[in-house]
Amino acid sequence: MQLDDLHKSYGEVPAVRGVTLDVAAGEFFSLLGPSGCGKTTTLRMIAGFETPTSGQVLIDGSDVSRVPPNDRPVNTVFQNYALFPFMSVEDNVAFGLRYQKVPKADAKRKVAEALEMVRMGQFAKRKPGQLSGGQQQRIALARAIVLGPRVLLLDEPLGALDARLRKTLQIELKSIQESLGITFIYVTHDQEEALTMSDRLAVMAGGLVEQVGTPAEVYDAPTTAYVADFLGSANILDVEIVGPASEGRTSVRVGGVTVQCGNRPPDAGEVKLVVRPERLSLEEMTEPSGAIPATVARVVYQGPTTDVIVRLAAGEELVVRRPSERAGQHSPGDTVTVHCREDALRLLPPGALS
Repeated sequence: MQLDDLHKSYGEVPAVRGVTLDVAAGEFFSLLGPSGCGKTTTLRMIAGFETPTSGQVLIDGSDVSRVPPNDRPVNTVFQNYALFPFMSVEDNVAFGLRYQKVPKADAKRKVAEALEMVRMGQFAKRKPGQLSGGQQQRIALARAIVLGPRVLLLDEPLGALDARLRKTLQIELKSIQESLGITFIYVTHDQEEALTMSDRLAVMAGGLVEQVGTPAEVYDAPTTAYVADFLGSANILDVEIVGPASEGRTSVRVGGVTVQCGNRPPDAGEVKLVVRPERLSLEEMTEPSGAIPATVARVVYQGPTTDVIVRLAAGEELVVRRPSERAGQHSPGDTVTVHCREDALRLLPPGALS
């Protein structure tokens, strides 16, 4: 499936401003971003619920931008499930097959297979009101996959569930997608969902795609400070470049100390210093070239990890994240030294932050 320079405006307000993506067949692809970034509008244009202002939606090489939703080889799973409360589970799942004029025996078999795939076969005779939220979500998924779509669109389908159930269904969804071998396009603002399930993802902001890649590529090598901050967490600082780039490194001044960054700055424009909290340390190191004096401002215990927030000489704050059993004993007011390897420090353009 391809999106070619897709635009959508509502009056004078642009919602999507030139999205171009190439999604491989059988790929689990996520559109990740905050509310208002254009991800749901993009999904609705793929589904046919919105008509692009310009650009194309291509499925198997055919432009379906003006094709009605019911004539596209796609189906959609919504956050609100949209189940018929007066129908049984099996009748809900079979509903779409009626319009495909599937013989009754084939329809019954397809419904049973779809329910077994989502582990809901034993609930076939129940009504949606007799099911939990997680069970209703499985039924909504079965109703979508029973039609055999080439592309399945999922618009924040786990958003209404509690955190523990979401984690369980994330794993199940990925497993189902791999079993079916069809393309999933998944919309979410939840970075953990995107990291857990996606083969690749697109981080969106302001109707544009900021970066596309595998979860590891986007997390470990963000192309802008916005991407670094949205996918995971990041320390983002203004810095002064004090030395020319050499051998792929750049000298910058932060917290009153000159340190080496592991990349060259962008050719032009504003730059930010970006470093992941888990790449910082308050422990003594054999090579203290990246040592920055600081004062502990506060300590935040988060179960498996602990964040130590430190304040630098010029007032900037850094978050240092450590496994709790290795976090050490720090209290507000303690004088500490922050260490960081130069390959963990990156100079990036602001991106959507600008």
